Amino acid sequence: MMTTQALPSALAAIVDDFQALSEPERLQLLLEFSEGLPELPDRLKDHPELLEQVVECQSPLFLTIETEKNDGGQDAAVRLFFKAPAEAPTTRGFAGVLHEGLDGLSAEEILSVPDDMPELLGLTRAITPLRMRGMTAMLGRIKRKVAATSGVRA
Repeated sequence: MMTTQALPSALAAIVDDFQALSEPERLQLLLEFSEGLPELPDRLKDHPELLEQVVECQSPLFLTIETEKNDGGQDAAVRLFFKAPAEAPTTRGFAGVLHEGLDGLSAEEILSVPDDMPELLGLTRAITPLRMRGMTAMLGRIKRKVAATSGVRA
């Protein structure tokens, strides 16, 4: 079992929170993350073509990233944006975990997150393998987009 030491601190704290709970409590925490997922900003709401669908998710989930530049013009922080229906709390919850754990990090920090990080949440017995694959696919899509836009190698 991999430890949270390999994770950026915000994501490690979330994983620790999940691991400290029983399985039913983990599902409740996932629901809380679903409720906390920010809405898309107006500049993206009316432009679905700017979002990419994660087809591996059972529910329609769309995401995109934007990279903020620092004063020197270098990539500074990666911003994540998700669109998931309210009636898909598991999918929204996964998106919420990734948003809270990764939004605002550097490309290097995001690319260093292990691909199997979703398994650390301890939900593999509580939700279907298909849904777990959806979260792993979300993380993979984020990492691919970050690598493509930042020029940083994964």
